Amino acid sequence: MALDVHSGSVSCLAVGVDAEFTVRLENGPCQVTRTALIAARVRHRVVAHGDRMAFCYLDPVSARERACRRMMSGEAELARGHRHELELSRLAAVMDGGTSVPAARHWLDLAGPDDAAETRDARIRQATRRLSEDAGQQLSAQKLAAEVGLSVSTFLRLFRAHTGTTFRRYRLWTRMLRVATLLETWPDLSTAAVEAGFASPSHFSSAFHAMFGFRPSQLLARDVTIRAA
Repeated sequence: MALDVHSGSVSCLAVGVDAEFTVRLENGPCQVTRTALIAARVRHRVVAHGDRMAFCYLDPVSARERACRRMMSGEAELARGHRHELELSRLAAVMDGGTSVPAARHWLDLAGPDDAAETRDARIRQATRRLSEDAGQQLSAQKLAAEVGLSVSTFLRLFRAHTGTTFRRYRLWTRMLRVATLLETWPDLSTAAVEAGFASPSHFSSAFHAMFGFRPSQLLARDVTIRAA
């Protein structure tokens, strides 16, 4: 699937399953690699050299994302050379819609162990949890700042410092996940998009393209299995 220039709302671990790939940063150099961790809000394009790639989107507030980053080298915008890249590629080659949850979690643990002992600011964790659990609601920065006892300016500054992305981009990501969850049992994309908090189906389509580099219709035209976890 040819990808346009795009920027994610969260970090993305890209793995070349069959071969290396090229990451072209809009404001930076091209890099050829087998694994890359691309930070949130970095405009880039991925060009595959093989037939298959795996993309793993990691919540920047999670311990898993930080562990993954420690296993790679490079700049904050683009890290490369995951410590387990050959194993990640090998396991990704046999994963599909029927892959068991334990097998998928094993792959994730190779990518970045989920160290539950590692913590971040409790107020930001509370806010990100609210955004995830109530993605369909119109939760504003003002409302969440009041809930955690912070001024709006302090809340937004801490949110960006602890997540690596902005409040608006993180809220957009939780809405994308809500659409994926609804599509597991609800095949109507337009209704799912509005239910998840998007203003309209066209708003969802534009946001999806900006985040992933292709249109949702291109994805759904293929034989795909959607599972949100």
